[in-house]
Amino acid sequence: MKPYSRITGTGSHLPARRVTNADLAAELAARGVETSDQWIVERTGIRARHFAAPEVSASDLGAHAARQALEAAGMRASDIDLIIVATSTPDMIFPSAACILQHKLGVGGCAAFDVQAVCSGFVYALTVADSMIRTGAATNALVVGAEVFSRILDFNDRGTCVLFGDGAGAVVLQASDTPGILASDLHADGKHVGILCVPGTVSGGRILGDPLLKMDGQAVFKLAVGVLEDAARAALAKAGKTEADIDWLIPHQANIRIMQGTARKLKLPMDKLVVTVDEHGNTSAASIPLALDVSVRSGKIKKGDTVMLEGVGGGFTWGAVLLDF
Repeated sequence: MKPYSRITGTGSHLPARRVTNADLAAELAARGVETSDQWIVERTGIRARHFAAPEVSASDLGAHAARQALEAAGMRASDIDLIIVATSTPDMIFPSAACILQHKLGVGGCAAFDVQAVCSGFVYALTVADSMIRTGAATNALVVGAEVFSRILDFNDRGTCVLFGDGAGAVVLQASDTPGILASDLHADGKHVGILCVPGTVSGGRILGDPLLKMDGQAVFKLAVGVLEDAARAALAKAGKTEADIDWLIPHQANIRIMQGTARKLKLPMDKLVVTVDEHGNTSAASIPLALDVSVRSGKIKKGDTVMLEGVGGGFTWGAVLLDF
């Protein structure tokens, strides 16, 4: 049995509709909500995001990203024996987006399930897949982050609706004789549920509560920078590495200030920070694999590079994965 797991292929997909800050400001003005490109950029670093068409689901976006990752890995969908989808915006209450994606890839039989850890979802899902491969429960895993957050935004709240976008990213994780995933560190603290949540559910065919995203931005910011540093340092310690060993830092693409703050705490120069939030916005569980794929395909991240992935999201959840690419 091969004792390790490595990423052998990456993929990503964005919906066709690109929405600039100016586009969004014009749409919000029609609702009586005032914002501007300058206001959004100064606070978040975001200049544009992509919104899916009404008929497009998270599994649709995920399937596109998955096919790219499979092609990059030189594999067929039938070679996969584990599918994990990280999402907070699945197609249905059930079955899982993973099962729906499995069908769209034209395969069946392998284990398929969703992981719901919001913006930390991909880090959680990658850790689960790595653990299953290391124990022999799987050999070739497809790990996907896919979101359609535009469906749960309150477009009367400029503090949240300007932040998020839709998209998907995917990796193929395979059993290997050489280490790829070096270490991970996962956490959650449910006492912070109220600072980032969608406080609604379905009962008796009706929506109970509020089905739109709510966030206490200042509380999230304060918590995020600290826990991201702690998780990154814990993963480094487990792997016997230091900050100097990190070639690239790919944090969850939530807000440029949080990302830069984390890099500074880890004493990393800003040219080691991967930034896609300017063009993608916050795509929740999709943001890390999206940024990874963009960096790989552009030639920025190369074979042999050591990469730190880290995410923080509603729950409150957070975690980090250190890997050799």
